[in-house]
Amino acid sequence: MIQQRHQEIGDYILGHTLGSGTTGKVKIAEKKETGEKFAIKIIKKAQFDQKPDLKRKIRREIAIMRLMDHPSILKLIEVYESQKHLYIILEYAEHGELLDYLVARSRISIEQSISFFRQIIYGLDYLHIHAICHRDLKLDNILLDSLDRVKIADFGFARWMREDIAETSCGTPHYAAPEIIKGQRYDGRMADVWSCGVILYSLIVVCFFNLGFNWFHFCFCLFHY
Repeated sequence: MIQQRHQEIGDYILGHTLGSGTTGKVKIAEKKETGEKFAIKIIKKAQFDQKPDLKRKIRREIAIMRLMDHPSILKLIEVYESQKHLYIILEYAEHGELLDYLVARSRISIEQSISFFRQIIYGLDYLHIHAICHRDLKLDNILLDSLDRVKIADFGFARWMREDIAETSCGTPHYAAPEIIKGQRYDGRMADVWSCGVILYSLIVVCFFNLGFNWFHFCFCLFHY
């Protein structure tokens, strides 16, 4: 049962807004009994009448996330629903987006870059083993928890791959595979791999700004970690 008195949603007390997107706001929340922090995505259901596809997309996102259980994938805790809103309670990634992390630091070590990329690949491998492609992998959708551990997030474009080929053009152009940009049919899993290549390139560039960058050491770490 959802209670909205004093900014409360069920067992959670709402805090400040973490961010806003096209579908709704994300607020920080604290569980009453434990004080543990979570993120709550708040979506106005009125949007569903105007955008029927949005409702289907969010329901699919919830269904996929409920099945996922991997340390490198953001966990869905539970879902509340009121007459006007849908509340999606998620694991809280305290250190935010990997993009912001890289921008704030300008350069990071080779070992840190490889650690991030390895965790992303482990999480992606888990998705692909379960016949799920993400289709919107980018630095903005890679979150970091309080210990800087990777959490793959935002499954709005994710789908089950009953077949190897998809046709829907989606994702972010800078990270999208060429066949998606051209409007051609594509393998969703291969498109994810291409996006990971762009992420790896970004991590390499950040390492490059480190004057002590060593290509041999980077390649050694990449294939031996």
